[in-house]
Amino acid sequence: MSPEQVGFALLYLGIFLLLGKWIRLHSKGMQNLFLPASVIGGFLALLLGPEILGRIIGNFAGEDAFLANGIMTAEIMEVWSALPGLMINVVFATLFIGTVLPNMKRVWNVGGPQLAFGWTLGWGQYVVGLLIALLILVPFYDLPPFIGALIEVGFEGGHGTAAGLQGTFEDLGFPEAYDIAVGLATVGILSGVIVGITLINWAVRKNKTKMITDVKGLSTQQKSGVMNEEGRQEGGMKQTVRAESIDTYTLHFAIVGLSILVGYLILQVITWIEASLFGSDFMTYIPLFPLAMIGGLIVQVFITKYDVSKLIDRNTISSIQGFSLDILIASAIATVSISVIGEYLVPFLLLAFFGLAWNLFGFFFFGPRMLPDYWVERAVGDFGQSTGVTATGLMLMRVADPEMKSPAAEGFGYKQLVFEPFLGGGLVTALSAPLVFMWGPWPFLIFSIVMLIIGITVGLFYFGKRKPIE
Repeated sequence: MSPEQVGFALLYLGIFLLLGKWIRLHSKGMQNLFLPASVIGGFLALLLGPEILGRIIGNFAGEDAFLANGIMTAEIMEVWSALPGLMINVVFATLFIGTVLPNMKRVWNVGGPQLAFGWTLGWGQYVVGLLIALLILVPFYDLPPFIGALIEVGFEGGHGTAAGLQGTFEDLGFPEAYDIAVGLATVGILSGVIVGITLINWAVRKNKTKMITDVKGLSTQQKSGVMNEEGRQEGGMKQTVRAESIDTYTLHFAIVGLSILVGYLILQVITWIEASLFGSDFMTYIPLFPLAMIGGLIVQVFITKYDVSKLIDRNTISSIQGFSLDILIASAIATVSISVIGEYLVPFLLLAFFGLAWNLFGFFFFGPRMLPDYWVERAVGDFGQSTGVTATGLMLMRVADPEMKSPAAEGFGYKQLVFEPFLGGGLVTALSAPLVFMWGPWPFLIFSIVMLIIGITVGLFYFGKRKPIE
């Protein structure tokens, strides 16, 4: 494949992202769903690609007919298929760069309840998924036991994590798990938004919200995703270096690249140590992205200690992260294999249904009992993240608390510092399928049950009994 073909594939993806934003701007339905342009553009590319338009044309006019591959070439689809696995490393490398850890007492008091709640939802997804696998999917559908981990991978981890594990699924002998996981991530983000908005409406009608009384009060600009002119300078990127030396964006991109390189070196070292000392190859199943996150944390430690000029700007890092995530989501959705999901439709629907059912149970049962104050504003954010992705959770919290006056957003952010390194695309998410594959489902199920019990116990009997924190 030539460099020109790679470049054109990237430009072509950009067109679909623009179309996604245009549709969001002009479609009331998409605005009410709060779907990101990357999701809309990805679906549009999927519809016009080989999996849908191409199959329709091929069935009627033959495989050699015009548009039998959709409006994409095979080279474009090949490039797009590789993008998610690459961009996820950028997304995770940026998680800790430029962040500052606040006072630990404040973190524990405000973020602790949401950590217990999110921990319960996350580990519960493993328990539910593995039980479905052991009771139904393995004996009746002859699927590998690690398919039970796909609820957490798809829901909590999202498209990025599913894409990052594509190579791992291939190594484990069931590459179809990638398409199932991406499909679950798509169901998750859609149900997270739709069900999340429904939950907020329910809470408003039942007088369970403290910050809003009417969801319809959102502005047109909020729904369309356009920043008003007065707020466009808020939170913008800072020019921390002079352009004649190096552009600010270039500097930050280089820092992200260094973080990924550190993670890559860590992976190579531990793989070599494992092979040399134990003669095993478990670490070869581990993807790069969780170690890129550790690389970013290591780089941030050095930045905190030696960056006396404060050259690293968190908003710029977040912009790089957002760009990578948009590319990742659009390309992941655009390259989903519909035929694979169709082949495993019943297992897919079972995982999606019980995953959503568990999150709803957690919202209604654990939410008001674990979260001592503003439980709806807090719980809806974790419901959104546990069903869709972090951005879904943040969006739902913004709907439930437009001016961010409750401790929900602050507690959610503090929770992420402990939660993200493990669940929601962290180390546990990355290791879950290989661990189940190597050691069998029962040890990981028992471990998940223990973690679930810890989350429930701490949430109900410690944080749930505390007085509200002002």
